[in-house]
Amino acid sequence: MQFGIFSVSDITRNPVTGETPSEAERIDAIVKIAQKTEEVGLDVFAIGEHHNPPFFSSSPAVLLSHIAALTKTLRVSTSTTLITTNDPVRIAEEYAMLQHLSKGRMDLMLGRGNTAPVYPWFGKDIRSGLPLALENYNLLHRLWREDVVDWEGKFRTPLQGFTSTPRPLDDVAPFVWHGSIRTPEIAEQAAFYGDGFFANNIFWPKEHYMRLIDFYRQRYEHYGHGKASQAIVGLGGQAFIAKNSQDAKDQFRPYFNEAPVYGHGPRMEDFMQQTPLSVGSPQEVIDKTLTFREYFGDYQRQLFLMDHAGLPLGMVLDQLELLGAEVVPVLRRELEALRPAEVPDAPTHESLVLAKYGDAAPRQPRPNENRGDNVTGSSPYQDTALVA
Repeated sequence: MQFGIFSVSDITRNPVTGETPSEAERIDAIVKIAQKTEEVGLDVFAIGEHHNPPFFSSSPAVLLSHIAALTKTLRVSTSTTLITTNDPVRIAEEYAMLQHLSKGRMDLMLGRGNTAPVYPWFGKDIRSGLPLALENYNLLHRLWREDVVDWEGKFRTPLQGFTSTPRPLDDVAPFVWHGSIRTPEIAEQAAFYGDGFFANNIFWPKEHYMRLIDFYRQRYEHYGHGKASQAIVGLGGQAFIAKNSQDAKDQFRPYFNEAPVYGHGPRMEDFMQQTPLSVGSPQEVIDKTLTFREYFGDYQRQLFLMDHAGLPLGMVLDQLELLGAEVVPVLRRELEALRPAEVPDAPTHESLVLAKYGDAAPRQPRPNENRGDNVTGSSPYQDTALVA
């Protein structure tokens, strides 16, 4: 079971002090939060992709490369990479590079995003959002698994004899999670490819996500990747922890009430009943998190949102201390004891290489020798007299 932190990269006014951090302050803070995530013994740090205020994470591959360089064991991921408005060729290249730089300590989550204006900013039509997601991932999947790709689709120019570079580390593509909060077609896509399905169930009632995850599990088994119970599922939710329940509620309430995402709506207590939001003592957060298995079955990754809604950096780091010291060790022990032997761990680069090659050396890629360059049309494999 993997435990970690994810951030939506919001820049939000602190409702207690009235101060709003700058972009530079938030970027610096998120790096410190990622380092603290490793320090307290968690497994994963993930950050989303946004191109509009009040968010700063427009280039998660760059940010995660920096974090990977500052850490030793932490797995870096996205939450989410936009499969609709990014060119799949660019995704293939950027995240294969991140895979190499992190020595395999990475994966990524793909999704359509939830900000409608992003589509025209990148020359796309939101009415084609779902077909874009399906077609673009089909191409991305091939780019990481085929050294030379011929491809033609509806939404981008064709490719002829194309090799994306660098090739995936050890000839194994990065593991992909498909994130969705509403669309069964994305769950179907994850199941078809045998990928992971991440249900970031921050807002919606558990019944909605139970249907989505159950559908994904059924289709995962249908496509022959394993039993429904062996499908790869991740969950997300926000937590706020204090030594006792009342302190947690008193401290978090002003941030909840003014949160741009879910503030000015239901009372915090009502929201806690309807969603995964956990506000309380370490034991209360443990108890709430353990109920997720009852609703969704055994799963492989649990991410917590802890820096949202204007919470100051010091408070976030204190939260991470409590999460790493008092919450996650108990959750690891309890969930491991409950997990049937047939349920797999979350995939890692090492496990994927082992599954593909066993003790053999990974295959070396064979790029298209006739691809040439875009200036002269010549190939580096052709007669060197051309450049003498």
